[in-house]
Amino acid sequence: MQNITESASSYTTLDQLPTLELLKIINKEDHSVPVAISKVLPEIELLVEAIASRLKEGGRLFYIGAGTSGRLGIVDASECPPTYGVPHGMVVGLIAGGDTAIRKAVENAEDNTELAALDLQGHQICEKDIVVGIAASGRTPYVVGGLAWCRQRNIATGCIVCNPGSPVAAEADFPVEVVVGPEVVSGSTRMKAGTAQKMVLNMLTTCTMIRLGKVRGNKMTNMHLSNDKLRIRGTKMLAEALGLEEKAANELLVKYGSVEAAIQGQRALS
Repeated sequence: MQNITESASSYTTLDQLPTLELLKIINKEDHSVPVAISKVLPEIELLVEAIASRLKEGGRLFYIGAGTSGRLGIVDASECPPTYGVPHGMVVGLIAGGDTAIRKAVENAEDNTELAALDLQGHQICEKDIVVGIAASGRTPYVVGGLAWCRQRNIATGCIVCNPGSPVAAEADFPVEVVVGPEVVSGSTRMKAGTAQKMVLNMLTTCTMIRLGKVRGNKMTNMHLSNDKLRIRGTKMLAEALGLEEKAANELLVKYGSVEAAIQGQRALS
C-alpha cells in the first residue's frame, strides 16, 4: 500500500512562518478535501445503499476506529438520535480502548487485532448489521481485525480510509478511499484526513436517514425536542407544514411530541 498519510509535508519551514501565512497554508490544503471526496462519490453511494438497506430491515450501523477516527465515529453516531429521532442503538460508535479513549489515549489498544471483535460481540452483532471501519492510515490493527472477523461471519463491512490499497480496505465489502495527500504537519491525520472522514460520515448518516424517511422535504421533522431552540424550530416547521398560527402549532407539538407525529396525526383526522 501507499502510505501517503505519513508522507513528508510540502511545507518545510512551518516553524519560521508568521501566523497568517500558516493559516493560509492550512486553509489552502483544506480546500483539497472536498475535491478528493468528489472522486469517490460512487463508492460512497454504494456504502450508503448498503447501510440504508440493512437499517430498513432492523439492522444496525457500527463504526469502529482508534484515536481521532474512533472519536469521529462516536460523534456521528451520537448525533443521530437527537437529529433524526432514531433509537440510540441504531448507530453505534466503538473506539479502541473503550470510553476512556474518547478523551485520553489508551496504551496499545489500537494494536490489538482481537479487541474490536470483543467490542462488537458485546453488542450482540449479527448478519443484519453492517460495520464501517474508520482509519486514516488504513492499517490500524483494531480496525483490520474487526472487519476481518465480521467478514468471516457474513456481516457486511465498509470503511473510510485515506491511503490507497490498504489492509482495512481489503477487508471491506464497500471501501471508501479518500486520498487527501500529505498533511501540513507531517503525519498529523487529525487535519485533512480527519476532515475528510468527518465529511464522509456526514454523508453516510444524512443520506441514510433521508432514505429511511426521517427527513420531510429539507426539514428534520423527527428531531428530539430537547431544548428551547429545537422546540421553537419545531413549532415553525409545524406551522408552515399545516398552515397554522404558531400558538396552535406549539400546542400540537406539545400534544404529539414531534413535528412528524403531529403532521401525521392531523392528516389522519382530516
